[in-house]
Order: sequence, then C-alpha cells, then structure tokens
Amino acid sequence: VQLMESGGGLGEPGGSLRGSCVSSGFTISSGGMGWFRQAPGKEREWVAGFDRVQNTVYSDSVKGRFTISRDDAKTTLKQQMTSLGPEDTAVYVCAADWQRDVCTGTYARPNYWGRGTQVTVSS
Repeated sequence: VQLMESGGGLGEPGGSLRGSCVSSGFTISSGGMGWFRQAPGKEREWVAGFDRVQNTVYSDSVKGRFTISRDDAKTTLKQQMTSLGPEDTAVYVCAADWQRDVCTGTYARPNYWGRGTQVTVSS
C-alpha cells in the first residue's frame, strides 16, 4: 500500500487550501482513511477522514472548516480546508486502515502512512 499526498502549500489567514491523497493498493472502504497533522513542537493530531463505515469524521479543531470527500473509486481522498488560521500550519499526513479510539473519540493506529505535505498559513 502506498499513500501519496499532494496539495497544501502556503495559504493566507482566512483563506483556503486543498489537499489530496491517492492510495495504491487500498480502498477507503477497506478500513477508513484520513488525515493527521503535526505542527512544530507539538504532538501529532488526528484531523479528519472517513471511518470504517464510510462516515465522514472531523476533529473539533477543524469541524465546520474542513471538508472531506473521495472519488467514486474510493482510492483518492480529498480535503478542502477553509477559514485557515496559523494554528492550521503543520505537516499533513495521509493515513489508512485505522482504528477508532473509543476513549477519546478520535482515530489512531493506522496501518499505513503517507509521507506528508506541508501546509503553512501566514500573511
């Protein structure tokens, strides 16, 4: 399985950016797929994605601002990021085949990771 991210880049506060993750060897319906992010000096944080039953799920930090979608083949994950703020600056990493942490309500322990793409929000 390979996960390849693209998109991201430099955005302005209040602006928008897009990101994509193309999967080779894995379909989203097989085990869920989504995004994590890690900002400098901070722990990795789960962001959003599709759970194992194909519902879209979002962390509180991005709910209402980020939108997750997929292609019909269920091998490409897309993320539309709006109302960006400096707190969204991070490396965004695509992950697949994950588990829901029932204690926190977040998603963790994916079996597959991409390499990440940088998102920087700055004026």
